[in-house]
Amino acid sequence: MLRRLQRLVSRAATAKGGDRRQLLALIDDVETARRELLRECAEVEGEMRQASVRKTAIGAYLRNAQAGRGKRNN
Repeated sequence: MLRRLQRLVSRAATAKGGDRRQLLALIDDVETARRELLRECAEVEGEMRQASVRKTAIGAYLRNAQAGRGKRNN
């Protein structure tokens, strides 16, 4: 994705203001890249949320296991 963005930046630098078709194609490519980045961000956010839920569940399991062991020893 970074390489694609770098190519878009270099294309934008060489684009001529009078070439309407080239500018429209460039705008479309930039918009497509933006949508892909938003989709990837949403995926990462979902994975982070899932990892947080797992971490909370593991913590609760460990606390419960430790409390169970402490009660048996008393």
